[in-house]
Amino acid sequence: MATDDTLQPLHADDLATVRAWRNHPGVRQHMFSTHEITAAEHQHWFARQQADPTRRLWLLRRGGQPMGFVHFRGVAPGGVADWGFYAAPGAPKGTGRALGQAALARAFGTEQLHKVCGRVLAVNTASLAFHRRLGFAEEEVLRQQHCSGGPGGAHHHDVHCFGLLRADWPGPVQEPTP
Repeated sequence: MATDDTLQPLHADDLATVRAWRNHPGVRQHMFSTHEITAAEHQHWFARQQADPTRRLWLLRRGGQPMGFVHFRGVAPGGVADWGFYAAPGAPKGTGRALGQAALARAFGTEQLHKVCGRVLAVNTASLAFHRRLGFAEEEVLRQQHCSGGPGGAHHHDVHCFGLLRADWPGPVQEPTP
């Protein structure tokens, strides 16, 4: 992680940027839901997340510029949470790794999670490799679990389930602030 990288909460004024990233074809193609998200749909999603005390939404900023997004669901001290993430399209090489390391350091430190889980479509080979590089264990493969496309054009994809325990996290941990 570069010295000028910071992980900051997502705010309403960041939504247009994050929605543009999420709707980018290079990002959208690897999501469980691949439709183009409208501004109203994105606002509604953000409002639901803000109302959930177990959700965390963060932006990685480098030199003040947003470079990636990460979210956690199910955050509670000693708990197990799911995560998802993406770097900004066109972000410099290594941005995803910086985002992952910063988010996991926060998750296992400040948030005091016991475990972080990720689900990855088999066609997303970059994310499969990313999870492995960060030390995640592949815990199971759900065969033909996810259907993309519609009737007549449906494709079923395997879903890889990963988990990383705090005890196995090889990186630094951001300690809770008193």
